[in-house]
Amino acid sequence: MTFKKMLATVALAAAAVCGVSAHAQAYPSKPVTVVVPFSPGGATDIMARTLAERLGKRMGQPVIVENKPGAGTMIASEHVARATPDGHTVLLAASSLGIAPALYSKVNYDPVKDFTPISLVASVVHVLEVHPSVPVKNVAELVAWLKANPTRANYGSVGAGTSTHLEAELFNTVAGVKMEHIPYKGSAPALMDLVSGNLQVMFDAWASSGPFVKDGKVRLLAVTTAQRSKLLPDVPTVAESGLPGYEAMPWLGLMAPAGTPQPAIDKFHAELMEVLKEPGVQEKFRSLGLDIIGNSPKEFGEFIKKDMVKWAKVVKDSGAKAD
Repeated sequence: MTFKKMLATVALAAAAVCGVSAHAQAYPSKPVTVVVPFSPGGATDIMARTLAERLGKRMGQPVIVENKPGAGTMIASEHVARATPDGHTVLLAASSLGIAPALYSKVNYDPVKDFTPISLVASVVHVLEVHPSVPVKNVAELVAWLKANPTRANYGSVGAGTSTHLEAELFNTVAGVKMEHIPYKGSAPALMDLVSGNLQVMFDAWASSGPFVKDGKVRLLAVTTAQRSKLLPDVPTVAESGLPGYEAMPWLGLMAPAGTPQPAIDKFHAELMEVLKEPGVQEKFRSLGLDIIGNSPKEFGEFIKKDMVKWAKVVKDSGAKAD
């Protein structure tokens, strides 16, 4: 090999190494899409757009929200599971991601194998509430009343197979009671029937139920999470107010397709953690009825596995099905 050819070979090799290095450090190299499994305008959509705006400024590329509602969030989940694993398409996953395989006869993705966790972002504050005509002031009294009146209680949910449905079925199982399920198409019609007295009990998001509680039209008993909510620090949990062992935490988290390069995951995670610290973001989350969490990809992955096992048992015990 001549000296000139040797120099050319070395130059090409150096350029290739630099090119690989530059490519590895360039993420994101184009706009990032956050796929939201719900319609525009709701709390989850507003949350996603709040994060997208801040992340875009920090990451130097636009972060775009794309809404793909339907099929119990499975349309959005399957779309992201099949997306190019380069970190430029991520899913704002909800609790239903891991619940769906237990509820539906056909699910075209695996919640563990087809995704790479980024972070558990927030929990949705859910509450247990009753119509004021129900003569109880706490969870222990509600359980006693339900046992004494086994045919008098109907509970409403925002739909079969939703978190509010399964939260109530978990309550039935842990408390050893039986409430009759009345599914609705959304929170608003269910709340109207609770306020009118057609329903006696409901599990619902604080964001939608809060105004009715404040007006005295609905009586708030407890929050469903294991620990008290930062939004409602004076409201006890279901577990501490009469039903030990009860815990239900609807959640929202960010995930990428399986096989997404670790540097992209690390970059997205690091920027997300900084965004979640911003006072403006924290205030917006509070207004949406969300408690910020933020954890590591590994922690989020382990959480999903445990959550799937838990709700699969609830589905099996209750016989709940969405199709």
